[in-house]
Amino acid sequence: MKKVTKLKELKLIANYVRHDIIDMLFNAQSGHSGGPLGLADIFTALYFNILKHDPKKPKWDKRDRLILSPGHVCPVRYAAMAEAGYFKRMELLSLRKLGSRLQGHPSRQDLPGLELATASLGQGLGAAVGMALAAKLDRKKHTVYCITSDGEHDEGSTWEAVNAAAKYQLGNLINIIDRNNIQISGHTQDVWPLKNLKERYQAHNWKVFEINGHNFKQIISTVEKAKKLSVPVCIIAYTIPGKGISFMEHQFSWHGKAPKEEEAAIALRELNDERERILKKK
Repeated sequence: MKKVTKLKELKLIANYVRHDIIDMLFNAQSGHSGGPLGLADIFTALYFNILKHDPKKPKWDKRDRLILSPGHVCPVRYAAMAEAGYFKRMELLSLRKLGSRLQGHPSRQDLPGLELATASLGQGLGAAVGMALAAKLDRKKHTVYCITSDGEHDEGSTWEAVNAAAKYQLGNLINIIDRNNIQISGHTQDVWPLKNLKERYQAHNWKVFEINGHNFKQIISTVEKAKKLSVPVCIIAYTIPGKGISFMEHQFSWHGKAPKEEEAAIALRELNDERERILKKK
């Protein structure tokens, strides 16, 4: 797929993705708001600049692999995929409906372009390690990307995967942590303190970068640096849950809640205002 390199265009795509997330969640009246909105910039960068992929050939052998470990934030992936051309945007409104391909947690069997069905937190990085190791043994050139949540670093299985990636020197593995500081029952420092994630990954012999997860230049340039290294890379992306919607930002109460009619109307109005500001900038 042709890369989008212009900052203005990437910002507009991310705005459309957020717009679709609100539409999807309001229409479904269930799902998760905070995480998907916070990841919109990262998923826009992935699908429109970083990933080697082809929406017309979702099983292309040379494609990069993308694992979304926190499966509950899948609305952002669905919205980005629809924008990229994997399926028509109208299908987004079938989110969480009976018989829909767009389930509340991603199903690999239902939707081409997904690599793994994910729901149980703490499992995605382990699967990504397996895929990266298999690619290394087969001398394949693609990169395996894994999106993990900060909250799932409460899970011991995540740290087993971290250790395994270092042991096998998986230079084809990039783990992007959505460091939004919230989980379903509160802030991460209150629920299960993670302390210094950078130091913990470095102690396992990973290369670690820290970025603003809403800055396209930082996202893209950091991934470019990561792909040149021969060790597993962790990118800690600091994001704002609910990004773009004033009453949702930083509020853990929006982790697993869909907007009601009035809330959706306010959210869409704010996104429309943001789009106008983007369009007016040179």
